[in-house]
Amino acid sequence: MDKYSFLNAAHTAYFADLYDQYLQFPDSVEPSWRAFFQGFDFGLETSGNGQVVVDQPQKVLNHPQNGEPVQMSESVLKEFRVVKLIDGYRTRGHLFTKTNPVRERRKYRPTLDIENFDLQESDLDTVFNAGEILGLGPSTLKQIIEHLRRVYCDSIGIEYMYIRKPEEVKWIQEKLNINENQPAFNEEQKKHILKKLNEAVSFENFLHTKYVGQKRFSLEGGESLIPALDAIIEKAADLGVKDFVMGMAHRGRLSTLTNIFGKSAKDIFTEFDGKDYEEDIFDGDVKYHLGWTSCRTTDSGKEININIAPNPSHLETVGAVVEGITRGKQDRHYNNKTKAVLPIIVHGDAAIAGQGIVYEIVQMAQLEGYTTGGTIHIVVNNQVGFTTNYLDGRSSTYCTDVAKVTLSPVLHVNADDAEAVVHAVLFALDFRMTFGKDVFIDLLGYRKYGHNEGDEPRFTQPKLYKAISTHENPRDIYSKKLKEEGVIDDSYVQKLEEEYKAKLEEDLESSRKEEKTRVTPFMQDEWQGFDHVDESRMMEDVDTTIDMQVLSEVAEAVSKLPEDKKFLRKIKKLVELRHTMFFENNSLDWSMAELLAYGTLLKEGYYVRMSGQDVERGTFSHRHAVVKVEDSEEEIILLNQIQGTICDTKEGSSCDFKVYNSLLSEYGVVGFDYGYAMASPNCLTIWEAQFGDFSNGAQIMIDQYISAAEDKWKLQNGLVMFLPHGYEGQGAEHSSGRMERYLQLCAKDNMFVADVTTPANMFHLLRRQMKVNYRKPLIIFTPKSLLRHPKVVSTKEEFANGTFQPLLDDTTATVEKVKSVVFCTGKFYYDLLEHREEKGRDDLALVRIEQLFPLPQRQIKEVLAKYKNADDIVWAQEEPRNMGAYSHLLLHLEEAKNFRVSSRKFYGSPAAGSSVRFKKRHEKVIESVFDKTIEVAY
Repeated sequence: MDKYSFLNAAHTAYFADLYDQYLQFPDSVEPSWRAFFQGFDFGLETSGNGQVVVDQPQKVLNHPQNGEPVQMSESVLKEFRVVKLIDGYRTRGHLFTKTNPVRERRKYRPTLDIENFDLQESDLDTVFNAGEILGLGPSTLKQIIEHLRRVYCDSIGIEYMYIRKPEEVKWIQEKLNINENQPAFNEEQKKHILKKLNEAVSFENFLHTKYVGQKRFSLEGGESLIPALDAIIEKAADLGVKDFVMGMAHRGRLSTLTNIFGKSAKDIFTEFDGKDYEEDIFDGDVKYHLGWTSCRTTDSGKEININIAPNPSHLETVGAVVEGITRGKQDRHYNNKTKAVLPIIVHGDAAIAGQGIVYEIVQMAQLEGYTTGGTIHIVVNNQVGFTTNYLDGRSSTYCTDVAKVTLSPVLHVNADDAEAVVHAVLFALDFRMTFGKDVFIDLLGYRKYGHNEGDEPRFTQPKLYKAISTHENPRDIYSKKLKEEGVIDDSYVQKLEEEYKAKLEEDLESSRKEEKTRVTPFMQDEWQGFDHVDESRMMEDVDTTIDMQVLSEVAEAVSKLPEDKKFLRKIKKLVELRHTMFFENNSLDWSMAELLAYGTLLKEGYYVRMSGQDVERGTFSHRHAVVKVEDSEEEIILLNQIQGTICDTKEGSSCDFKVYNSLLSEYGVVGFDYGYAMASPNCLTIWEAQFGDFSNGAQIMIDQYISAAEDKWKLQNGLVMFLPHGYEGQGAEHSSGRMERYLQLCAKDNMFVADVTTPANMFHLLRRQMKVNYRKPLIIFTPKSLLRHPKVVSTKEEFANGTFQPLLDDTTATVEKVKSVVFCTGKFYYDLLEHREEKGRDDLALVRIEQLFPLPQRQIKEVLAKYKNADDIVWAQEEPRNMGAYSHLLLHLEEAKNFRVSSRKFYGSPAAGSSVRFKKRHEKVIESVFDKTIEVAY
């Protein structure tokens, strides 16, 4: 036998398959074969105009085993070229699809013409073994190309060849080869798709007629979203999904609420009529921002809980909240089983490309503390954002190119092809359930009207809207297709439309008899037994005491390392110090306040989640909630030893105390943790900023959810935010937690804001957060230098028997001697205390306001009445006059307008960059507190 017979045509199927493997995953091919194929590819170059050309194809290559020259036959060469063609369709076929319903696609070079792969028309009838790769068996080149066009260049274009895991690529290719990326629905399924399309089209037409000119952010041009979502829910329930959590902006939201989530059209009509709400405890929001929760029974008889989260006009913000809600449900109801809860986020094309939070959320997708087992992202692609053309809206080829960050597959689908849309989303669902990863659907449609129904889109897109004005809607396109197939007759759609419209007319008539709008429920199943309360309830004392024996058990757990493991000397010393603090010195610091608060809550049946940058040890190395074994870096969470077992969080256990170092994100992570707290009212959910003012990266979450959600959507939330705050000369960005911003957002009863100064008060504040039967966000300005300050200590009796004190009076002052009463908050108290001790001043009382909102007005007034001989009442703060709590005090305390103010002057920057300048200013403010003749210059 010829020693080179391994390259004979009889063996080309094997070599074609091997070459295909090499093209996709070069490193998976044996090195000698890799070198062999590299020799073949060396002849392929790219010309200046972008066309692939073959420069003298290499027919002589080195033998993969012995290195001797081998003459390749023409037939083998052509087999390899066909494989190269197949690879071209897989990698670039999505650029040549029929996915745009209203305009021509951009042109891309090189094309997939066979000439670009050194093949000719004369080869079209030649049978190639490369067809085996596609599951076709030996096939003519013409058959291979027809198959490739059906799979990669029809109504669905798929991007996946950048994925680096062979098992995922193989799965996708097998799926594509089996069904050629073409849907195969039976008659009943087709009628169901048509029914959902009719609901989408008819609903929008009805609103357009009955509420002319009113904003509704219609789905027209993207109606196939409705059968897509319907199909996902039906199939997901069959695959074991119990909970469905969705977030979307306003476009198409009303149709989704009615036709997917089962919200009564009557309620939506009532909202269009602008009627007030039945309940006075909240102000409500516009109709296309509201959330909804319902239980749906699928066609196969499965029950699935479906939720659509309320959203603000900051379009992509809700995505982070959805992920947090999903993770909360997975952790608490399904023992971390990600397949039980499915998150879906519906994006706009301009928003997914332009909003940075999308990237933050995508980067969270596979992180231990934030993963939800894969999200289905659906982009309702209008090809325009407000008035901005897509070419001005992004630099990337596709709006979905952020998907490539996590190597997620993307399916681009023509929104006019309803079957292709449903087929694509079911493919996406299968991928998510199989691999636990994100998948993106780019639903290419259009927007029939302007940004809202009062806009004139022709001002900015005259050509596009000329085409749209004569374009048929997806229902009519699909009904024609079904008529041609003989599935329906001419009267079928008319009957569907008439029946649905009659139902809407009935709902409209009923809505006009309603005097007020009913409250829209969202996740009420999670919030049974929790009250909505006003400020008076928030100011009531709460029993946060704990049995000393329980406190001791927790202290023992957090102050004892496993004896069979080796730890760093500093860690051993730190943990031993905890034991000494509690069991010998009875002098507990800030870290013990935190750990004992968490541990005692765990003992009482609550659970704790903490996340943020470097929270496991704490930015200032005080917490050490996680300690690492020196030689293996095994992570030990001592708080999870309370039940007698050590939990390894890396194994996805369901420990009651979970702590996660976050990615370097504020906006996305705060949104996630807010969503987690929304789904987990019995979890003390904490987000900690690395420094307090870093939270400004999450300002949209703070403005739109944390401060306003109860007013807008009747949503309670117990998220705790730790914001390190205090002036220690570290510069402008490491001093202020910008408390003035939070205080300016405070109103009535929307949140707690505290700036506590003792470990005991911190302990009781955290416990109070869970011991009440309501939930409010809690903002705590936490210390930095005070974490190890010798005077910032409390006794274990104060922990066990005390309670949270919103105001701390000066217990050392002799009331009759006091001439000056100084109100302050936070770390500045200890600076003033040190100065008072140095000066020996016993005529000045230092009073700490520990809770800034709701402001303890009664206690403040009692203090003022107590010090009758005082003729100098001072508000002292280390922040500039236009920052800190002073303006808040003026708004909420009548007496404050008569206070003398000691503070830095007005500044644009929170603090000086120079430590020398900082010290001068700081000392000047302190001196002015004790001597009213000294004024800080303005």
